[in-house]
Amino acid sequence: MDGETAEEQEGPVPPPVAPGGPGLGGAPGGRREPKKYAVTDDYKLSKQVLGLGVNGKVLECFHRRTGQKCALKLLYDSPKARQEVDHHWQASGGPHIVRILDVYENMHHGKRCLLIIMECMEGGELFSRIQERGDQAFTEREAAEIMRDIGTAIQFLHSHNIAHRDVKPENLLYTSKEKDAVLKLTDFGFAKETTQNALQTPCYTPYYVAPEVLGPEKYDKSCDMWSLGVIMYILLCGFPPFYSNTGQAISPGMKRRIRLGQYGFPNPEWSEVSEDAKQLIRLLLKTDPTERLTITQFMNHPWINQSMVVPQTPLHTARVLQEDKDHWDEVKEEMTSALATMRVDYDQVKIKDLKTSNNRLLNKRRKKQAGSSSATQGCNNQ
Repeated sequence: MDGETAEEQEGPVPPPVAPGGPGLGGAPGGRREPKKYAVTDDYKLSKQVLGLGVNGKVLECFHRRTGQKCALKLLYDSPKARQEVDHHWQASGGPHIVRILDVYENMHHGKRCLLIIMECMEGGELFSRIQERGDQAFTEREAAEIMRDIGTAIQFLHSHNIAHRDVKPENLLYTSKEKDAVLKLTDFGFAKETTQNALQTPCYTPYYVAPEVLGPEKYDKSCDMWSLGVIMYILLCGFPPFYSNTGQAISPGMKRRIRLGQYGFPNPEWSEVSEDAKQLIRLLLKTDPTERLTITQFMNHPWINQSMVVPQTPLHTARVLQEDKDHWDEVKEEMTSALATMRVDYDQVKIKDLKTSNNRLLNKRRKKQAGSSSATQGCNNQ
């Protein structure tokens, strides 16, 4: 599907042939179905491309009755597309998360597709906004307030058992160009549910299972925490903690530095930054995903929850972003590649099937249970 979206999304969407199919989940506590009639009945589509998501292009559109400018994302129907819509719908309405206004199921170029109508984020990307400040100082306190806003979005997702897994600069957008614009998180193309596995219920005895075999959801959520660390680092100095020296999007050297946690706080950019901020970054960029702060711990850190007392130290960020403007696309590409590598690594963390496991301790336990005439009936979680 990903390969076709770039070429096939021009032009208006023809009236639908109601194709049926499974419904999509809605916000927590509710269930919503996509509308089956033509999106063009309600919205006037433009060819203006607002952005490119993981799974599809985002186009400008206007509500016919109110004239409200919105963003339309077209996804060719697939389980992956339905999952994206499902997760975004569950999150929609959460603090600092881009809202879904409508979803349609239509036919387009002979294929069934899902059309997501979202609020239009007219203020642009987070770092572009800082870059454009010029000589106007960007302070450490402002950075703390931005991190608190992003953390609020992640906290909402994690509390609803969703890991975003793609928190990066281009997915952090402002509602408008105004001073009071709200920063919001978008693009749920890699989002994943993190509900607890049946093996983690209280009647499961995990003493013979290695810690990394338990709970991939912790790994998925920790991916978001690593992203918070990288974004916070760039906010405070204007350049990323890990970078490639070779011109490749993600070189073996960069992968190694990420795995070994090799980064520093070089002067002059870091000389005036508070120790609290540096400590928080160290806790987020832990090499072992299980050691990273959880979102609750992050939100309770004094640099976040007491952001009003964070020093108003002027940072080098706006100057560095402006000077390195030509390299910003490379920075974004490197972070995209690092997140992709991380997702692959975490997706390989699987819960072992107890029935087929050949673990020596487990085999010993099985024999003991089989030989015991007084063995009690176990709890069935399959």
